[in-house]
Amino acid sequence: MPGVEEQRQQVDGQEQEASAGILHVFGRQLKLCRERAGLDRAELGSRAGYSASTIASFEQGRRIPPPKFIDRADELLDAGGLLKAGKEEVARAQYPAFFRDAARLETQAVVLHVYANQAVPGLLQTEDYARAVFMMRRPLLDPETVEERVVARLARQEIFGRTPMPVISFVIEESVLRRPLGGSGVMRGQLEQILLHGQRRNVEIQVMPTKREQHAGLGGPFTLIETGEGRRIAYAEVHRDSRLYTERKVVRELEEQYGILRAVALSPCESLAFTEKLLGET
Repeated sequence: MPGVEEQRQQVDGQEQEASAGILHVFGRQLKLCRERAGLDRAELGSRAGYSASTIASFEQGRRIPPPKFIDRADELLDAGGLLKAGKEEVARAQYPAFFRDAARLETQAVVLHVYANQAVPGLLQTEDYARAVFMMRRPLLDPETVEERVVARLARQEIFGRTPMPVISFVIEESVLRRPLGGSGVMRGQLEQILLHGQRRNVEIQVMPTKREQHAGLGGPFTLIETGEGRRIAYAEVHRDSRLYTERKVVRELEEQYGILRAVALSPCESLAFTEKLLGET
């Protein structure tokens, strides 16, 4: 009987296989639409802003097409929504297998609470900071995978402009804001982005000072999600092992922890002032 690690690897393999299947199906649809429109790869690429080799990679399922390309290709090829219909499934293929269900629920969230103690939360990351994070992964990710993960992470940030606006809050450890991942220039841009997001009416960012003697989040980072249907879900991730919790008892426990974290952390106004101070020191 396979062990836990072997079972997890089997599941990951199945997820990767399913994702490859989705990309190949989309690629075939793209090729059929292109040929029906009487365009070769170079012509479609020129109109959509991509090289012929990139179009070939999309059609062969070797690269994940970004949402903007799918929308543009659907219009250019007069596909009548056929390509757009697969956009959500293609987008999910951008994420590591262990994060896909959480990514889907995140898009449905009306309330989102994030506690971060390792790195700036993905929803707040700049492109350069996200790239630095993925470049540091071990085992090493190949350059193409790094870029796909960066695109996917930035695409998640569309949640900030969604209507109706979701309510989003973050509690971030002070140590995270002091760790210059990618270098001081990258971190400066990251702190500036945190300040910009902190000005949004539907976003509250709080910093947890390192000197606090009480701490309710020693179990690690987690995210709390509430959907429009009133479902409350928790997501926790540690060393590529992740889990979605739907049991009310477990979710309530994490909600209680988050409430205590917010009470002990700096207020949103104090946190923005603190972040601005760090920016001046960078």
